[in-house]
Amino acid sequence: MYGRSSLYRTGSFRVENVGQNVLALIGNLCFSIFVLGVLIFTIIATTYEPEDPLFSTPRKITKFLLSESNATFTKDSTNVRTGEDFMTSQQPEFANFINVSDVDLGDIGVDSNGNDVAELDCKAEIGKPIDCRDPEVFHLMMTAAIERFKDIHFYRFGKAVRGTNDSSCHMAWRFRPNEGKVTGFYKDYREFVIRRSDNCTLSVVGIGEYHSGANARKKKKNQKVGFEKRAGGEQQGNVVPIFGESVNDTLPVVESEESFRRGKYLFYSGGGDRCKSMDHYLWSFMCALGEAQYLKRTLVMDLSLCLSSIYTASGLDEEGRDFRFYFDFEHLKESASVLDQAQFWANWNKWHQKNRLELHLVEDYRITPEKLARVKDTLVMRKFGSVEPDNYWYRVCEGDTESVVQRPWHLIWKSKRLMDVVTTIATKLHWDFDSVHVVRGEKARDRDRWPNLASDTSPEALLLTLQDKIDEGRDLYIASDEPDTAFFNPLKDKFTTHFLDDYRDLWDENSEWYSETTKLNNGVPVEFDGYMRASVDTEIFLRGKKQIETFNDLTKDCKDGVHTCSSAS
Repeated sequence: MYGRSSLYRTGSFRVENVGQNVLALIGNLCFSIFVLGVLIFTIIATTYEPEDPLFSTPRKITKFLLSESNATFTKDSTNVRTGEDFMTSQQPEFANFINVSDVDLGDIGVDSNGNDVAELDCKAEIGKPIDCRDPEVFHLMMTAAIERFKDIHFYRFGKAVRGTNDSSCHMAWRFRPNEGKVTGFYKDYREFVIRRSDNCTLSVVGIGEYHSGANARKKKKNQKVGFEKRAGGEQQGNVVPIFGESVNDTLPVVESEESFRRGKYLFYSGGGDRCKSMDHYLWSFMCALGEAQYLKRTLVMDLSLCLSSIYTASGLDEEGRDFRFYFDFEHLKESASVLDQAQFWANWNKWHQKNRLELHLVEDYRITPEKLARVKDTLVMRKFGSVEPDNYWYRVCEGDTESVVQRPWHLIWKSKRLMDVVTTIATKLHWDFDSVHVVRGEKARDRDRWPNLASDTSPEALLLTLQDKIDEGRDLYIASDEPDTAFFNPLKDKFTTHFLDDYRDLWDENSEWYSETTKLNNGVPVEFDGYMRASVDTEIFLRGKKQIETFNDLTKDCKDGVHTCSSAS
């Protein structure tokens, strides 16, 4: 009894203290868990690189903007993603394409009065011009096109018109390739040579090359654009690009002094974004365009770009490159409210004093668009200083602003002129080819980060790998940064190889591309630069039926170097 009583009287074992001891133990345990959680959170916070590129370095921004195809030709000279690349969820219905069985050929051999053609004197018809407006001629041309081009889906045929002579007709159509990871439609117009036989039967005896039927090409008028009618750049629904159309990228103009006075404008001045890579430029430009839309203002933009040295033959930054060389300005001006800065300042200097137009100057990027929404002045000018990276335009869209200002990627498409080069090459290959992307260059020389790349992309290794993935004898388009195409000669034993430089005539001095870009550049010839090459090369690669990628299919090396495969896109 004595021992038991003494035990009960011991401080830590008293019955009345048991509850307090348990509570104290639970409290200490919870506090320890809290401290451990804070420690883990701190470690994660200091090491975590967020996926949202708004909070990322320019290098992470570059990674975000890269094509999903792994088509990175050199470290920094990549082809960035534009609006078409984000359209996978916005594609229209493509089920209703036209088959031969859908074409109504009518009663062959019977004239419009129901008389048997064989009973008529066909000699009177021989030598007469082909009537391209005749439904029989139209249906005959449709059937010939569908039977000739089996690797594309036809969605719409245009009216047939007279060709270059009495026995030819021109007709346009809209189509998509049967296979390929691309969005949008293509437009072609061809010349059809039609023969009338002795019994008056018509037949197509020849179809011209891509875009040979120029008379069926729709001409666009250079009309004035009332840019102020679309202030804020209202989204035009699920619009998809149509490649092969004639281009009308003339500058929008101010219709009158009154329309200029009623307009509201946003202008970004200075900053450190100039002469940076194209992905950096787009990331900043889209911030400015997004803010202009949020403020319901017309963006005053500089169409003269500085091309980074990573894309130029000289290895130097080059000023004076036109925005329209690289991007579809026609789509931009039709979908958003933009105005070239040269035109804007000419009108401003002419009319601002008379109309007492006011300018609101902003010199701190931390002044948010929400605050500027209350500004009533005609022009809001954001002026950026000389200290990088605080003078990058995209800083305006960082932080809380990201939930307010959305970058309108759907407004920026690739240049129709460049895409027409892509379409021409794909058409010359009859839309029936496979493609492989072979990364070499600097990465193949850096064996510390890519130990196997050089050997895995050698001609012998390529031949061994590709013969298990691509059928022998297939047309194979090779997109690569390897400057000497003779490097790939061993592949010719198994495949018919094609390279971008095989089609230099599409941008040489006799080409339509050369003529139109020279005209845009005030008569000065334009270099088909490194960015254009990378852009075209990548787009052709994406149109292959089978697409073999370097870091997915040719080598076990990681795209961004050793030990990065888990985070590689």
